[in-house]
Amino acid sequence: MYINLYLLLRKNYLRRIHGRLVIFIIGILLGLVFTLLPIAGTVVSVAAQNSSLPSMVQNLPNAAQQEQQGRQYYEAGQFLEALKIWQQILQAYQSQGDKLNQARVLNNLSLSYQQLGRWSQASQAISHSLELLNAKQGDRSLEKLKVLAQALNTQGSLQLATGKSQAALTTWQAATATYTQAKSEIGVIRSLINQSQALKSLGLYRRALSTLTQVNQILEKQPDAPIKIAGLRSLGSSLRLVGNLEQAQQVLQQSLAIAQKLQSPVDISAAYLDLGNVARAKEDPESALAFYQKAVAIAPSSILKIRSQLNQLSTLIDIKQWASAQTLWSQIQSQLANQPPSRVVVYAQLNLAGSLIRLKQANVPNAPTIVNIAQLVATTIQQTKNLEDKQAQAYALGKLGGLYEQTQQWSIAQDLTQQALVLAQAINEPEIAYRWQWQLGRLLKVQGNLEGAIAAYTQAVSTLQSLRSDLVAIDPDIQFSFRDSVEPVYRELVSLLLQPSTSKGDQKSIIQARQVIESLQLAELDNFLREACLDRKSTQIDQFDPLAGVIYPIILADRLEVILSLPQQPLRHYATSLPQDQLESIVEKLRKNLVIRSKEDFRPFSQQLYDWLIRPAETELANSGIKTLVFVPDGVLRNIPMASLHDGNQYLVEKYSIALTPSLQLLPPKRLPQRNFKVLGAGLTEARQGFSPLEYVEQELKQIKSEVPSVVLLNEEFTSNNLKSYLQSTFFPIVHIATHGKFSSKAVETFILAWDDRIKINDLDNLLQIPEQKKQQTVELLVLSACETATGDKRAALGLAGIAVRAGAGSTLATLWSVNDQATANLMHRFYQQLRNTKQTKAEALRNSQIALLKDPLYEHPVYWAPYILVGDWL
Repeated sequence: MYINLYLLLRKNYLRRIHGRLVIFIIGILLGLVFTLLPIAGTVVSVAAQNSSLPSMVQNLPNAAQQEQQGRQYYEAGQFLEALKIWQQILQAYQSQGDKLNQARVLNNLSLSYQQLGRWSQASQAISHSLELLNAKQGDRSLEKLKVLAQALNTQGSLQLATGKSQAALTTWQAATATYTQAKSEIGVIRSLINQSQALKSLGLYRRALSTLTQVNQILEKQPDAPIKIAGLRSLGSSLRLVGNLEQAQQVLQQSLAIAQKLQSPVDISAAYLDLGNVARAKEDPESALAFYQKAVAIAPSSILKIRSQLNQLSTLIDIKQWASAQTLWSQIQSQLANQPPSRVVVYAQLNLAGSLIRLKQANVPNAPTIVNIAQLVATTIQQTKNLEDKQAQAYALGKLGGLYEQTQQWSIAQDLTQQALVLAQAINEPEIAYRWQWQLGRLLKVQGNLEGAIAAYTQAVSTLQSLRSDLVAIDPDIQFSFRDSVEPVYRELVSLLLQPSTSKGDQKSIIQARQVIESLQLAELDNFLREACLDRKSTQIDQFDPLAGVIYPIILADRLEVILSLPQQPLRHYATSLPQDQLESIVEKLRKNLVIRSKEDFRPFSQQLYDWLIRPAETELANSGIKTLVFVPDGVLRNIPMASLHDGNQYLVEKYSIALTPSLQLLPPKRLPQRNFKVLGAGLTEARQGFSPLEYVEQELKQIKSEVPSVVLLNEEFTSNNLKSYLQSTFFPIVHIATHGKFSSKAVETFILAWDDRIKINDLDNLLQIPEQKKQQTVELLVLSACETATGDKRAALGLAGIAVRAGAGSTLATLWSVNDQATANLMHRFYQQLRNTKQTKAEALRNSQIALLKDPLYEHPVYWAPYILVGDWL
């Protein structure tokens, strides 16, 4: 029997929200714990202050003490109390006619209003501040310039929060110029960091990193001081958010060293906390826990200690250390109960609630009950009302709705979810809204309202699409997981769209399902690369090749769906009912038996997958006249070569040329400039960094050179700088790299081995970048002939897709596992011979080369010829 908490708690907090509010981006997903220390993902807005107050201020009773108290309230997240004090001070300055200090205090009021989501009042306050400052045109004092720059910084934060990213960038550029005039390097640092946030919001990640590099250069010249510590920490966090984890760690270690030198416990603890977040982003939970523990041990304030403990708790849950998690959550709850209400405390409580729900879902012994969690959330909701924090209220209401979803009290859960969604949409908070749209979709589905469920899911996906650049910059300081919090939204919508009761051959539903799965593929790559780098103007590739069919395998929890797209024909879909783990088991067994060269043990699994993926469409494929099958593979299916699928008589590659693409939306196709194209070849034959020698690489590169004009960089000539230098000076349509490499689902573990170092995935686009004057000339084919996917990694081939995208080449030809050197040399020789045939596409050239090996008794096993896959443009 379920306890009706709704009736118990409803009178304390539920009400309809009216009026139009606008967005304040503070990046919470599943409970962000806020800090007023500058952190990446938030703008650096510091309440305006003067080191020495003007004489007129000193005549006001206790003005300095009042201002300091206001700042303390603000920094503690007690924004209403800060407002009251600053309003009193403003009245005093107004009675004195002190316009400069009025402007300064109005700036502080605007910051507090922004924190409370009171956008109209925030706008009025900062506009009034700027009006007062602009009225003092003749005053060019450094003091006035500093106040003006602070006001511009605050105006920029308001513009970014209300979705005006370009205006925010312009305003912060003006703030930087004003701080420069005021000779305030500290102010310049703050405004540049803010500019980087606007640039990231606009998707201009290269410019954002360039700006942060400028910040670092300024910081290097600064003496060791608190602002340098905070600036380095902000830079480190920003680097983490865009995936530069090694550099982020270096910068944060530098911040930590200065904090230790200055003996600042607050900054030492904050640095350890951020270093823990970097370790967590590296998927190194043990190191993360060690850093969090150090942060807890030295934290001088209870709230900073709680922040670190909350991250420690969610990490313990990640790695299923239930006993430690049990002890820790009890400690955190006790500490929070003794904290005065503030925004910081509110989000800490929501963070804790998120962890407690995870413990409950895992059926951990002695986990808190649903009633306990609901009481915590209800208390938090009341606090959000008292604090007038609409954003936190929207999040907490939806969280409570989720608790009722778990107890199967559907109507109550739906009511709460709709309340939360209305509020989140009213204040334009897409980061929160998508979660409640998703939750509403689940609730409508379970109540049998499929049409309403599809509508809610569609809204959730649409909201996620609008958040692509934000999602890749989500702070691991919160409990966010792409696989837990984003991917299921897409898959559950596809499942609804393709249900027999929904689709019934309906083209609209199938087309939408294809669009949704394509969007998921892009979002997954964004998340892998930590950058929304795929927003390019492109055309659907299938429109360019009337002889290509496209197959979308889609892995759902209870079935395998396949969407088939053939030229000039309506889309078709077919399904096989089987649990996801059963499909993954078959794929794993096929991969294992292919790699170990089992004589025939792979065949049953190869045929089983053929039966699921291809056989239902055999007749249509045969009658369509297509020559190429393009797969948009999903999940573990990326780890197997589709060429090895077998119908009982022959392999799939014997029927069709085969290509893969992460998405048909990425790059328009372009044929290689035949007969006169050139190759830049690079490779290693000698052992490097613990990797074995590749004795046939030299032969492979020589054979390529005999077929097409080539420049070869072998062994010590194959360095990152050498490779880049050649690409910068001469146009090579093809870059062929014969060296060890590994593809992993973790970007930090995906690399290509050069003589001097490992080339990481984040360095590839810079390495292969074409000079601006040659932008019309791009690398059309990148060949990686000795790489492999990480063993035991279900999503390892995501690294291959990431390399293909990051490199910016039209196509990438690579191997899924390490192949016999001699076989590789033979296949590559034939491949380049085939490419010289102007009538052949790259996919056809690869197919003919694979069949030649297949027909050779020495290499007929698919271990030799199957792992070569063509990703991207197949023409």
